[in-house]
Amino acid sequence: MNDRFDDIRPYTDAELPAAMQRIVSSEYFPAVVNYIYPGSKVEDIQQYLLSIKTIEDFQLHVMYDVTRRIIDNSIEEFTFDGFDALDRSQAYLFVSNHRDIMLDSLLLQYALYCNNMTTSEITFGENLMKPSFVVDIGKCNKMFKVYRSGSMREFMEHSQLLSDYIRDRIVNRNTSIWIAQRNGRTKNGLDATDQGLSKMFSMSSDKSLKSYQDLHIAPMSISYEIEPCDGFKAQELYVTKMMGSYTKQPGEDLNSVLTGIQQPKGRVHLSIAPPITLKDFEEYGEVAPNQAHKVLTDIINKRIKSHYKLFPNNYIAYDMRSGGNKYAAEYNVQQKEWFEEHFRMVLAGLPEEKEELESIFLDIYANSVD
Repeated sequence: MNDRFDDIRPYTDAELPAAMQRIVSSEYFPAVVNYIYPGSKVEDIQQYLLSIKTIEDFQLHVMYDVTRRIIDNSIEEFTFDGFDALDRSQAYLFVSNHRDIMLDSLLLQYALYCNNMTTSEITFGENLMKPSFVVDIGKCNKMFKVYRSGSMREFMEHSQLLSDYIRDRIVNRNTSIWIAQRNGRTKNGLDATDQGLSKMFSMSSDKSLKSYQDLHIAPMSISYEIEPCDGFKAQELYVTKMMGSYTKQPGEDLNSVLTGIQQPKGRVHLSIAPPITLKDFEEYGEVAPNQAHKVLTDIINKRIKSHYKLFPNNYIAYDMRSGGNKYAAEYNVQQKEWFEEHFRMVLAGLPEEKEELESIFLDIYANSVD
């Protein structure tokens, strides 16, 4: 294994037993057991985890249970499509819209398992890598670190390392990767790929169009009927608009993770778009090497948008925002009454000025329709 990647890579099978020992000894462990295995004795689950010896076993026997519990407790229906078009022997770079810190990638792993495909590695922002209990669980679940801070020089070094790592995993090790289309969750309902991300993909290659095709980039779109942490997102957008910036409080990211997992999400749909090929670039005519990342960004954006599943809440919010009934055929009276009540309840719990906040909240759902 390339020593350059030791600081960011997931754990190996050899490192897993020590991580299991730390996990079961953590002060957070009893609460996690109570959620995933209600009614079980903590001591029994400790022994169970200590018997796990491989990363694959941890994913199949622990993370599968975690995801199944989340689906049963907070998702009305989870559906997925697009996997039939994938080659099960091929590794892919899943470039995804990002609506929930943990669930977007977690639900992909579950869908891959349901489709008899090998799970992917998952990007894990350094801002989330605390406490150590979370780090151990993440690295046992094929998560690898992505740096989000530092000087411009450090940023370029980290980008080069990440680019090299992704290409090594996909091209040399036939291991799939999940990565969000941008840093941070989409909070306003507008899923947009960061051009810097597309440019980063090429840093490990000769920047030819074929170098992008070699990564087998498969855009992924995940849609939630009830947007995870919609109240938190509205509040953050409001403060940013009023103050010019938003400063996260200690533990805020972890709180968002737990809220996203526990809150009802209604129906959830995950769709994998066709992998991007040279033919897709040809539709743009002759593409200069220094423009390839812009074309790639446009292709990813269009495929994520076209595979996003709109729910009644999206149409209701659009009509509420416009004051019209353009999409009235897409929902019924009961669905509208539910959303209006949800709208009132969420805003009632927030301290900000209500009129501005109402507009921001509706945008979270309505912008996906535009």
